[in-house]
Amino acid sequence: MTQAADTPPSFKIYDEPGHLIRRAQQIAVSKFHEVHGRHVTPIQYAILRTLHETPGVDQVTLAQLIALDTSSTADIATRLEAKGWILREMLPRRQRRLSLTPEGEAVLRELRPGAEVMYLGLMDSLDVTEQREFMRLLRKFVHLNDQQNKPDEVKTKG
Repeated sequence: MTQAADTPPSFKIYDEPGHLIRRAQQIAVSKFHEVHGRHVTPIQYAILRTLHETPGVDQVTLAQLIALDTSSTADIATRLEAKGWILREMLPRRQRRLSLTPEGEAVLRELRPGAEVMYLGLMDSLDVTEQREFMRLLRKFVHLNDQQNKPDEVKTKG
């Protein structure tokens, strides 16, 4: 073994950003299911909400808007269509335009109050100033590290 492998890191696991981000995601998903149950996932909610805000968007653009790969987006869209929550219309060049059905709009209306409860529940352990700072830093972190939204010349470096 190399010296590096034999030497433990100088920081604890709960000081590693990646570990804390994974734990924060687990906590957020758990809170989501506490509030909404398991009939809808956080990603399905993100799709419904995005389709409400950008009706008629194509499936590839939707994937970009929610930062999900196109294959997963297509699979989830197929499931949401089977539930009757979205409509997928074929466009030229095998693209699909997506929109909410009336049933999808109703599901989203039911989820919206819970989303606010969940948000407040996640943030209530922080005071108002800390909440603002946490969200500012989280947005900054995502913006600076979001490879999907970086120009191609930056993606290909290094």
